[in-house]
Amino acid sequence: QVKLVESGGGSVQVGGSLRLSCAASGLTNSVHCMGWFRQAPGKEREGVAAIDSAGDTNYVDSVKGRFTISKDNVKNILYLQMNRLKPEDTAMYYCAASESPFCNLSPSKYNYWGQGTQVTVSS
Repeated sequence: QVKLVESGGGSVQVGGSLRLSCAASGLTNSVHCMGWFRQAPGKEREGVAAIDSAGDTNYVDSVKGRFTISKDNVKNILYLQMNRLKPEDTAMYYCAASESPFCNLSPSKYNYWGQGTQVTVSS
């Protein structure tokens, strides 16, 4: 059984940084891609960053140059380093895993989801 548990969210001022972690268990070799998504109140869930089994990454334009996705394959932890945070980054952030051979930012391609961690950026 796949289990994803996020941590590291919190409140930060504009320009600050946070690092999100996602502890994964029960993953099988069928999982080719892991990603971070976010959802703000009243908005659709949005793909933020993804990383495939080869370590190739993909980011939504709004976070390029500010966010970095990485993973520790030994500890089975997925990270999202978020720098220069903006108020529009405020959202619930979710970790997800996909069995699709195509690693993209579409939520519909992801099979497993964590419960989320809240990020709030205030000015």
